Amino acid sequence: MKFGNILIGKRLFVGWGKPKALGKGDDEIRGSAYVEGPLQVGKDDAFSDVSATVMIGPENNTDVEDHPSNSLVVEGDMTVNNGNLHTTNLLGCTGQGVALSGSTINTQGWKGFDIKHPSREKYRLRHICVEGPEAAVYVRGRVNNGKNVIDLPSYWRSLVDYESITVQLTALGAHQNVIVKRISPIEGKVYLQAQGGMPVDCFYHIMAARIDGEELVVEYEGETPADYPGDPSQFSISGYDYGRGIDND
Repeated sequence: MKFGNILIGKRLFVGWGKPKALGKGDDEIRGSAYVEGPLQVGKDDAFSDVSATVMIGPENNTDVEDHPSNSLVVEGDMTVNNGNLHTTNLLGCTGQGVALSGSTINTQGWKGFDIKHPSREKYRLRHICVEGPEAAVYVRGRVNNGKNVIDLPSYWRSLVDYESITVQLTALGAHQNVIVKRISPIEGKVYLQAQGGMPVDCFYHIMAARIDGEELVVEYEGETPADYPGDPSQFSISGYDYGRGIDND
């Protein structure tokens, strides 16, 4: 049976429900539509099972001579609320929080950023994040105040494990035989000592493991990140999920 055009003068509802967002009575939005779902659009065999409320596949209309290459095109902003963007390709995606062009969502697991070069015209700058077997933070700076003391950030008291602190020192101007005399978690200070009690002049780089979560399981048995034996809500895995919610099907 073949039908011609079907004209809907006001609204189209398919299924059972009264969506609040589309309004009721005098407040209803003319031209709006509601589909209870699941809804499939495009090629009939593009999906083998129900994988989403809305499933969009390649167009398969025999009346179209030049088939479009895209399954979905959005003009305007797109927002994802409380969900994850799983491994896919993003082409020409730009904005304040992201600048990706002809690339993927780091399916190889590297985490990085790509920005306009700050000093070279028509160049870009790309860096890859440092990786390690822990969730760590750092502070760095210079000690030349005559006090031979490094003041740690006040928020470190509730953020890091003081037993995990490591300190690297680089003397300036002359060999000073600078050492870490002691670390005081209560005071939030690192006390230094130089040869002969002379004033310290050095750069410092201090790292510590965070204490506001469970310890990272570095190696584990599994096929995908969904097999991680720890709490997955503490991590966003590059190329797998970037949202705060966990949906790793």
